[in-house]
Amino acid sequence: MSAPVTESRKKLHELLDLIREVDARRYGPEWGIESVGGIADGLRNLMHILEGGLFSHFDADPERPVFRRIVSPTRKFRGDNGDAIYFDAAIRPDREYVVKGNMAGAVYVSLTVEEGPGEGAYATGTAAGLYDDEFDVDADGNFEILLSAKDHERNGLKLSPTASRITTRHYFEDEVCAAADPSRHIPLSIEPVVDPGPPPAWTPEEQDRNVAASIQRVINFVRGDTLDQPPRKPEEQPSWVSTTPNVFNAPEKPGDMAFSAMDIAYTMAPYVLGPDQALVMTGRFPECRFANVCLWNRYIQSYDYNNRTISLNRKQTNLEADGSYRIVIAHEDPGVANWIDTEGRPFGMVYWRFLLPEGPVETPQAQVVDLASLRDGSA
Repeated sequence: MSAPVTESRKKLHELLDLIREVDARRYGPEWGIESVGGIADGLRNLMHILEGGLFSHFDADPERPVFRRIVSPTRKFRGDNGDAIYFDAAIRPDREYVVKGNMAGAVYVSLTVEEGPGEGAYATGTAAGLYDDEFDVDADGNFEILLSAKDHERNGLKLSPTASRITTRHYFEDEVCAAADPSRHIPLSIEPVVDPGPPPAWTPEEQDRNVAASIQRVINFVRGDTLDQPPRKPEEQPSWVSTTPNVFNAPEKPGDMAFSAMDIAYTMAPYVLGPDQALVMTGRFPECRFANVCLWNRYIQSYDYNNRTISLNRKQTNLEADGSYRIVIAHEDPGVANWIDTEGRPFGMVYWRFLLPEGPVETPQAQVVDLASLRDGSA
């Protein structure tokens, strides 16, 4: 006797079919992935995206939103960062919500409104943003922000007609990466101004439709972060993204690009290193609220910050006598300060962030040297 074909079961099979399609296409020759390591990294990326869809979107309810941590040491996508903790929640543009939170020791906190179709789909842009200089924070670090379609002078964030999610960012400059600290707690809540009450009791048919809709949100999320992100040609990259290995472009703010903060300047470049080579990066940190550099794989997932030093913020960086930095990316410990560990990966991405920079940000300079020259002091 065959099992009944329900709407939720149909959606489950659709999700399974999508996973097979993503495996065959996104992590295959169509995207230039043919090596064993590239495929393995890709499937790990897929599992993390799937977990993100299930964790943040399967039970999402914009009538009764709940902040959930977007990424973690074991759930990475969209360019995570060991020095930051991010939350988001589904919202409706025609509702009002109160966000209550605490700085929790962060050097920078912001909220941004993502716009788009919602329902787990990839955001189309960032509609508005607010950071901690723009709202009131009491002596204990507490704050309260109203989200609504109205204009606000302070302590409020306007929801655009297509607002679908609210994202929060807490950035830290600590000796230990904040995202790797299991004891780090960030008080944060979001509640509707008008209490919608509990969700209604469902009939079996309504429950089936509800679960089907929940699985559809996971489908939308997985597709949006995989097949709907085709490979970009070099000319399609933002100006601050370099396609030349070991060479950085000038840092810039991304504007209203989806999932970005409007007051952060970025620069990114691929690194390519042989087994006995290192990349030496030099420059000066600008006057800013926060700065760090981290390593990602090709799927913009950070390396293992739980067990290795794969990023450095300013507090973790030993400066030169003249106040400049000299940071070394290498496969092995070069015996000098400010080593960032590649995990032995010959290729990856180097990503810089500068929060609230004052004036132009100096472009990091990079030079490939022999590892031995660092150890004997000649480089």
